[in-house]
Amino acid sequence: MDMSALRVALFSGNYNYVRDGANQALNRLVDYLLRQGAAVRVYAPTVEQPAFEPKGDLVSVPSIAFPGRGEYRFPLGLSAPLRQDLEAFGPTIVHLASPDIACQQALSWARRRDLPVLASVHTRFETYPRYYHLGFAEPLVEAMLRRFYSRCDALVAPSEGMAQVLRDQAMNGDIGLWQRGVDRDIFNPDARELAWRQQHGITDGEVAVGFLGRLVMEKGLDVFAGTIAELHNRGLAARVLVVGEGPAHGWLASHLPPDTVFVGFQKGAGLGRAVAAMDLLLNPSVTETFGNVTLEAMACGVPVIGADATGSNSLIAAGETGLLVTPSDIPGFADAVGRLVTDRTLRTRMGAAGERRSAAYSWDAINAAVVDTYARLIGARGTLLRAA
Repeated sequence: MDMSALRVALFSGNYNYVRDGANQALNRLVDYLLRQGAAVRVYAPTVEQPAFEPKGDLVSVPSIAFPGRGEYRFPLGLSAPLRQDLEAFGPTIVHLASPDIACQQALSWARRRDLPVLASVHTRFETYPRYYHLGFAEPLVEAMLRRFYSRCDALVAPSEGMAQVLRDQAMNGDIGLWQRGVDRDIFNPDARELAWRQQHGITDGEVAVGFLGRLVMEKGLDVFAGTIAELHNRGLAARVLVVGEGPAHGWLASHLPPDTVFVGFQKGAGLGRAVAAMDLLLNPSVTETFGNVTLEAMACGVPVIGADATGSNSLIAAGETGLLVTPSDIPGFADAVGRLVTDRTLRTRMGAAGERRSAAYSWDAINAAVVDTYARLIGARGTLLRAA
């Protein structure tokens, strides 16, 4: 297709004000589209001091802070100036990356103009209520998501496991894949530095059980802390290495051993070095649609123990590159972690297998699949894009 004819209006609830796997994937997609000659306009909430510089042109959507979670912003919708900007841009396709009110209004805007709409699913929002003692609300959230996603022309999910969840939930009849890649210049086994471990008090003989991600309860922090407590009750020695920062830092610190190593937020080569310093990654989260942290650890040659859910089970080959455990099963997680803590040969074998498996995830090839979906939806609308 002639990429110069492609004009993408991308809407997101968080494009760069807080760093997470979803918005980093969106920024990589925009970078890829721009390099191919497409035009892209991004509409999302902004803050004075974002987590990183955005790729492409970012238009600020009016927003307010989430109650109790002020680091996140809630879009207030499309103002008249935003609608004028959107009209002037003249997109050939609208890409929606979150089910918020601004994206819902953008969906209606596109529908009135008979423009194709693609929605990318990045988070299992219907699982969030359970972490705030509101599990009864999950069916309501799922119904709201279904109303939104069913109005789109197609959905893309980061993993086949998540795509199947969406099919089972009857979210849409056209569900494809937009997987995730890994930067192997940053994440690779050579990033491991024993001196860095020693600098943080981790001796060569200690096994470092790692956590990687934002420190928020929906990442399964309760299960992580419970697993570590169970290991100590069983008399298994392991150091805990936490890479990341977030509002639940205090809670996690109070529920982990006093010698836990917290290295805070890391990026670039520093992040790769911190991940490679782990001897195994424990990722109990069930809210992700794709396990970015799982893939990054695998690329570093670190075996992963993950919840048997959409975030990990499409990446981990159980018994080969890591182990899968029933979600929230703390004794089961402790069994799995204990197995790797006490068996260095198994850790080495699984880590090497994971590193080989991670080699298949190239960002450009993965983002090219999104362009193929754009072209298909635009073609179905009768808008002609010349073949390259």
